[in-house]
Amino acid sequence: MSLLEHFQNAGHVEKRPVIYLINDDEQVRETLTTALADSSIDVIAFGTAREYRRHLRTHSIACLILDPQLADADGFEFQLQILREFGPPVVVVTKRGDIECTVRAMKAGAIEVLTYPVTRTALLAAVHAAFAEDRRLRERNDRLVKLQQRFKRLTPRERQVFPLVISGLRNKQAAWKLGISEFTLQIHRGQIMRKMAASSFAELVRMGDQLNINCESQAPAPPRTLVSDDWVPA
Repeated sequence: MSLLEHFQNAGHVEKRPVIYLINDDEQVRETLTTALADSSIDVIAFGTAREYRRHLRTHSIACLILDPQLADADGFEFQLQILREFGPPVVVVTKRGDIECTVRAMKAGAIEVLTYPVTRTALLAAVHAAFAEDRRLRERNDRLVKLQQRFKRLTPRERQVFPLVISGLRNKQAAWKLGISEFTLQIHRGQIMRKMAASSFAELVRMGDQLNINCESQAPAPPRTLVSDDWVPA
């Protein structure tokens, strides 16, 4: 089964997935590119981290196959940068297969660490896992964006009520903290439930958790953004 068919069968119909490959050994790049050859995906290979940085990414589902032993950058630090920028999930493929390398790669967020030479089966299994993770993160981000849009429809007072309500305080206690009547607080609570499209109080609590709303902070968490899509080289 091709990688594109894998996602279509799972109900995901979209643009062709992309595998980004960074390895400073030309022979290894060619070998891995051949192993990944699939008419349903694109494989784009780079010899350096800078070449990858200069490439304008699309919004296709993607993964990055990386050898941390880069000539122009600290591979593990580069991997952490990708993670901080919400870049594609990383699969590490390296000739250095010692424990230290594996631990550092996993701590930097690698989906899988494989030692070269690697079988096509193992390589494709890791790519499948990375694509699935990218899909999961994108769907989670989409949900967060929708929640943030609903949150923005709340009035300033409703944004004050929201964290108090989901913190577990009784209506009377929350009303006292804001210096309003319990009846007024109940009205605000009802408006919050309606505007956030929460079917139950438990769902509203989950929404608050996803938005990182608590008594100390009324600002929702930022959504995942593909920073490297708009990256401009220095």
